[in-house]
Amino acid sequence: MPIFTAGINQMNDAVVEQCGRVAKSDTRAMGMGPIHTQRGVAFRVWAPNADAVSVVGSFNDWDGTKAPMEPEEGGNWFLEMEGVKAGDEYKYEITNGENTFRRVDPRVREVTNSVGNGVVHDPHFDWDGDDFEMPAWNELVIYEMHVGTFFRDGQEVGDLDSLQKKFKHLKGLGVNALQIMPIAEFAGDLSWGYNPAHVFAIESAYGGPLAFKRFVKEAHRHGFAVILDVVYNHFGPSDLDLWQFDGWSENDKGGIYFYNDHRSSTPWGDTRPDYGRGEVRSFIRDNAMMWLEDYHVDGLRYDMTLYIRSIDHDPSNEIPEGWGLTQWVNREVHAAFPSAITIAEDLQNEHYLTKSDQEGGAGFSTQWDAKFVHPIRDVITQPDDAGRDMQKVVDAILHRYNGDAFQRVIYTESHDEVANGKSRVPSEIDEADPDNYFAKKRSTLGVAIAMTAPGIPMLFQGQELLQDGWFQDTEELDWENAKSFKGIVRLYADLIRLRLNRDGCTRGLIGQHVEVCHVNHADKIVAFRRWYDGGVADETLVVANFSANTFSNYCVGVPCGGRWVLRFNSDSPDYNREFGSEHVADIEAVEHGYDGQSHSAEVTISPYSALIFSQD
Repeated sequence: MPIFTAGINQMNDAVVEQCGRVAKSDTRAMGMGPIHTQRGVAFRVWAPNADAVSVVGSFNDWDGTKAPMEPEEGGNWFLEMEGVKAGDEYKYEITNGENTFRRVDPRVREVTNSVGNGVVHDPHFDWDGDDFEMPAWNELVIYEMHVGTFFRDGQEVGDLDSLQKKFKHLKGLGVNALQIMPIAEFAGDLSWGYNPAHVFAIESAYGGPLAFKRFVKEAHRHGFAVILDVVYNHFGPSDLDLWQFDGWSENDKGGIYFYNDHRSSTPWGDTRPDYGRGEVRSFIRDNAMMWLEDYHVDGLRYDMTLYIRSIDHDPSNEIPEGWGLTQWVNREVHAAFPSAITIAEDLQNEHYLTKSDQEGGAGFSTQWDAKFVHPIRDVITQPDDAGRDMQKVVDAILHRYNGDAFQRVIYTESHDEVANGKSRVPSEIDEADPDNYFAKKRSTLGVAIAMTAPGIPMLFQGQELLQDGWFQDTEELDWENAKSFKGIVRLYADLIRLRLNRDGCTRGLIGQHVEVCHVNHADKIVAFRRWYDGGVADETLVVANFSANTFSNYCVGVPCGGRWVLRFNSDSPDYNREFGSEHVADIEAVEHGYDGQSHSAEVTISPYSALIFSQD
């Protein structure tokens, strides 16, 4: 058991039990913030160090003397007001000693903007007909996307309504899960989203809460699961009304929502939430549950969990209560929504992240896999074939957590992998000419491995368009590429169709089992078989050539005899006019053992290409 789980289970149980009481009694299961009543709206806020709190808003001329709140147990303040309605703007006016200041409600669902006012949100929405069922996790293909840049439709910033106009493209591509980069209200209108200022509110530039509900309902109608990126390793750091919320702090740090000692330090400022404080734990737990309960999302992807469970990369700087928090939240999510998926971005290859909490694990469903993305990107971006290490490919294909192939998400591009000093794969291959033959061939070879290796495959927006350069929140995807590279888009769609066994002939690609049966380090060829239960229309053979050479009559082992039908050839001229220099066809297996298999067959394979075979 890792250091960060050893010896803390009893403490975790005690803290979780304590925080469970806080969630049920003090917050009354989301009973904080503005609460609609028969007479108007009730307001409740946690401000334990305040001497006085009042509600000010458009309904009382922003006069702090008109609506004083009453103190409650646990540091809460409460007031029910008649006549307040949805759409009214408000803030809390807080007095601490000689200081009086105004703050946006920490649990507000809507704001005018990140430095503006809170808005009383109407929670009602017509969810009739939203009977979407989350696919099994072994049948997911995730598409990560950024609302502000995916499709702007002539606007300065893309929003949740404009994004829906490209559902036809995504449906044709074949993906079935949309992973949305963070949409909690952030500073300004342009951002990746990893700087949440108001974590319960939907970014106003994206359309606000009603727009997100419309988006989810429409996504479900088109057959897409919605997975939302959430940020709990830090808040802010800018436009952050949570900072010294009720006027109290220690060491000039963040106050009641944050650590006020060395544990506050993150790469994004002294803004780590206090995971040991029951009210803060409930705040995060309630936020996670809100997305599933009120917005009908199908899963959550937690940003950089390393900085929830530890201060930094140093194992001696662990935060046990952060680990306990993820256990509690994941347990609550999976109990209430058994089909919901929770994804950890940790990238430290920690098996305990995806172990159950009964085993001391954090209870995540799956995690982004650094053991896949980094070696595969390294191999396909090497400038010379001699530098391509086939053992890295083998290890990337075989890696898994806790014996489960689908406890990992595998990809060659993500928002992090194509920024922060790194570029899109075609630009990494040839920065000066990212549309050239080699960039197209090797980038698509990498995707073919991601779609055929065991794991949950993920694409980053624009991969299928051969988007080049690096990801920026100021630049829309180049949708002209959908026409220029329509064959490449088809290549991606064909891979996804096979990965999801939509033709009923590649069931092996949704199975747990894999065997790398052929590795040629000299010629840079790898072959592996995938199977679910085994047998006809299940056994799937993948052959990949990582060299610039064409091979004819190349012998590989296959698990059974008969005709193996070519289902996919990444070098097909249908995908690009520069492809297809050699004839590639079905193969006939003969009863001659090879590669540890009972039969063998001869294949023809072009440079930097992948072939997929199966039997009818």
